[in-house]
Amino acid sequence: MSTQYRGSHSVIVTPFREDGPGIDVPALNRFLEWQIAEGAPGFIILGTTGEFLTVSDEERTQLVEETVRICRGRAVVWVGAANAYTANAVRYAREAERLGANGLMVIPPYYYTPTEDEIFGYYKAISEAVSIPIMLYNNPFTSNVDMSAKLVARMTKAFANVRYIKEASQDVARVYDIIEATDGMMNVFAGERIVESYALGAVGYVNPFGNYMPAPSTRICDLLAAGRVEEARRIQRCITQIEHIIAEGHPTYGHQCYSKALAAARGCPVGDVRPPLTRFAALGQEGHDRVARLMPIIEEAERITREVWTAQRQAAQ
Repeated sequence: MSTQYRGSHSVIVTPFREDGPGIDVPALNRFLEWQIAEGAPGFIILGTTGEFLTVSDEERTQLVEETVRICRGRAVVWVGAANAYTANAVRYAREAERLGANGLMVIPPYYYTPTEDEIFGYYKAISEAVSIPIMLYNNPFTSNVDMSAKLVARMTKAFANVRYIKEASQDVARVYDIIEATDGMMNVFAGERIVESYALGAVGYVNPFGNYMPAPSTRICDLLAAGRVEEARRIQRCITQIEHIIAEGHPTYGHQCYSKALAAARGCPVGDVRPPLTRFAALGQEGHDRVARLMPIIEEAERITREVWTAQRQAAQ
């Protein structure tokens, strides 16, 4: 637990084979090599963006093995290990550790709307089963549970490997509340509103935009860590525009469908989504029109990133 993780860790798509079950390993390799070359410091696999609910146990094992193998220590690998059944979550957590993952990201048990004591017991079982870090994932919009700062503090103090949280409640003040409640022990990763979250003490960002613009969505955290807030705001404005355009579609299109379509538009095809999510291929002209609106914003974010880093290099000379 001596390593402290910081910065922008991308929650990435899962490239599926089109000809049957399994992971498209060549596509995964191309995608991760592109991400690493762009400076992405870490990845979270088998999250919401990674369509974890559609992945079989065999595919899960394959994805973890291949991601760890491809990264080879060049980037941090977090593995989503959530399940509505505690025993399955424990099994996934143990497997991820055995296969070489650096950490786990775990949302509370979904569907059941568990009590705080049930949530505590769920994380207790996972924590006791592994030694690698656990990132709590607070997203009440998908889990139907909003973990309070008080509950987060209770688990932080009880479990030595619970030291990270992705805070996505859309209450940005919660970042401050968690840090205060845990006496600064908890490392908060923003789930949205990156600039505002860093101002309140966040040290990282769980980043869906890295799937198609890894450099800007990584550099924004570097800028914030260096105190260069106004430059970071310029990138965040692009991210906000992208988010709003994606949200105009059906809610289930979301970051899965368009992340894959935009990765392909950037030259790194990773296939389409699995049902029940609407496939990009089924969107027809609507999907292509939205991608056409998004690409200039992505290009602007890339331009800003290059401009900022060129200015930094020149100032250092």
